[in-house]
Amino acid sequence: MSDSYFFSRTDLDRARTESIVDDALSGADDGELYLEYAQSEAFVFDDNRLKTASFNVDQGFGLRAVIGESTGYAHASELSEGALKRAGAAVQAVKTGKGGALADGPARTNARLYPEDNPLDAMAFEAKTKLLEDINEYARAKDPRVRQVSCSLTGEWSAIEILRPGGAIVRDIRPLVRLNVAVTAGDGDRQETGSYGAGGREGYARFVAPDAWRAQVDEALRQALVNLEAEPAPAGEMEVVLGSGWTGVLLHEAVGHGLEGDFNRKQTSAFAGRIGERVAAPGVTVIDDGTIDGRRGSLTVDDEGTPTSRTVLIEDGILKGYLQDRLNARLMGMAPTGNGRRESFAHNPMPRMTNTFMLGGDKDPEEILSTVKDGIYAVNFSGGQVDITSGKFVFNCTEAYRVKNGKVGAPIKNAALIGDGPSVLTQVSMIGNDFALDPGVGVCGKAGQGVPVGVGQPTIKIDRLTVGGAAA
Repeated sequence: MSDSYFFSRTDLDRARTESIVDDALSGADDGELYLEYAQSEAFVFDDNRLKTASFNVDQGFGLRAVIGESTGYAHASELSEGALKRAGAAVQAVKTGKGGALADGPARTNARLYPEDNPLDAMAFEAKTKLLEDINEYARAKDPRVRQVSCSLTGEWSAIEILRPGGAIVRDIRPLVRLNVAVTAGDGDRQETGSYGAGGREGYARFVAPDAWRAQVDEALRQALVNLEAEPAPAGEMEVVLGSGWTGVLLHEAVGHGLEGDFNRKQTSAFAGRIGERVAAPGVTVIDDGTIDGRRGSLTVDDEGTPTSRTVLIEDGILKGYLQDRLNARLMGMAPTGNGRRESFAHNPMPRMTNTFMLGGDKDPEEILSTVKDGIYAVNFSGGQVDITSGKFVFNCTEAYRVKNGKVGAPIKNAALIGDGPSVLTQVSMIGNDFALDPGVGVCGKAGQGVPVGVGQPTIKIDRLTVGGAAA
């Protein structure tokens, strides 16, 4: 990459910009100028026709000044010296009557996860729309019970630069693509939908290969047909086996958010002040890793310029640390972990997960299922809710099965898993050897901001968990 993506492509003068940033952040504890240029496109095919084809360009800056716990933030989509000066005047309001010493900047890195190539340019418009037409035709021809097909292809490419007082600058390139397929199948008056998506920080090529998208269609159809045969879910406290991969979203919501630095600094997390304590069963190790090449949650640097890292949160059941941005790490006397993230230049950074997962164990998944006397086997989830303070969660299963005396039985519908994060990890009794990451579809919401994330885990057995469903 050139010395600067922005100063070589806009009317901004680097020396004058640095002077504005230095003046605006003089006396602050921390802060930066965040510059972003992003292209995005979306194609949606539904009801036998192309319904959406969009292309969007966003660019702008966010200027932040931090004093103690207080933050002054101003942003604009206008990349001009005048806009920067107005933003500088706005953020200085946070410094009224206060003064600080600027914290050292993030450590530098020579790593670069992604090349400059823009994946949106590598595939023609006609090829993208033809792909969705082919997916629709293939899915409808697979089974006479198929009633509806919806598929979408989305891509993003962004360049970001972070300029700190003194002129230090950090750059990153971030591609992101996703292909999603949903199939609705019906039998008489009943119909069910199955879906499958895949994506990552790379180009379209791997996902648009015929074998790949056909496999996605086959999986979405399989889920729909399974759910056509599903029986009402049981209710009550019972044994629960979670499958590998995407089911790690439960870990993400029920435990991951509670390990973010801001909640723990403010003592609003169920894990606050518990570093060094046992919070999970022996064998449970939870990691957040933003350095895995190509994964949806991976970044070369976070949105404050700190290199991402592999952070051990829970090791063999013992709480080891939290996910930190610069502000909360400084106030807690800890080191930043490269987890300061923001949705765009229009948002403040905060501690967020990247790719969060539980490591595998030594048990065969079939062995795990064979030990279940009376319970369920949950393979896929849809949405869930969690209360950070208590850790209480509710998750809805989109694919689950009844298990009795070690035998997997009929599929069940409308099953919900109810519990709390700190307790559920202590109930893990068996950990599978089939660790897997999700296929690249996760989006995490927090305080009104959405960011791409990854999740993962092996098959695990939870000895006691409440299942909400039909009457027991």
